[in-house]
Amino acid sequence: MIQVRKATDRGHANHGWLNTYHTFSFSTYQDPQHTRFRSLRVMNEDWVAAGQGFGTHPHNDMEIVTYVLEGALEHQDSMGHGEVLRPGEFQRMTAGTGITHSEFNPSKTEPTHLYQIWLFPEQKGITPSYEQKRFDEAGRLNQLQLVASRDAANGSLLIHQDAKIYLSQIETGKGVALELKAKRYAWLQVLRGSVTLNGESLQTSDGAAVSEETQLKIQATTDAEIMLFDLA
Repeated sequence: MIQVRKATDRGHANHGWLNTYHTFSFSTYQDPQHTRFRSLRVMNEDWVAAGQGFGTHPHNDMEIVTYVLEGALEHQDSMGHGEVLRPGEFQRMTAGTGITHSEFNPSKTEPTHLYQIWLFPEQKGITPSYEQKRFDEAGRLNQLQLVASRDAANGSLLIHQDAKIYLSQIETGKGVALELKAKRYAWLQVLRGSVTLNGESLQTSDGAAVSEETQLKIQATTDAEIMLFDLA
């Protein structure tokens, strides 16, 4: 079963400095029909204005993954990390027992376009930690590139949840496939372009919840970039 979550149906808020869309309930957007999918709790697509950002704030007991599509994002946290995240780079932050952090757009002229993703950890009270990594583009061209996993397989980021996150850039007319084991679920997020998922059409910023499927076939109808989650 595939349930499409159209981009236009998401929650939306424009704060001037932040233009944000929420796939699941978040902040002032509350929709009891869309609160989470399996361990996936937040799927926010954000545009942060030049010189603006999220001031220092706390988190705990959450796995937070950030991916920048355009621009840059400057990160600082209570663990002493100070990094700049750029397009093609992933950041993973385990909030665990508690951290504070800030995220700012360091540019004076250009906005930052990013996705911020939260997953529930498999247990509470994990020691906070941070990772940032760039993955080779060639490794995701017309194929699924593992970027985060429970066991950090193939050099992927470590997430404390029974989940795998894949990234792929698919050329028009080409496709990728993923076999789902029994009792596994998936979420597809279209970052750019348009695809079909087992025949269902999805456009830029659309998502899809997948259950009771054994194989996913994703075909690009235009050049596309996708993020795919294999979930318990």
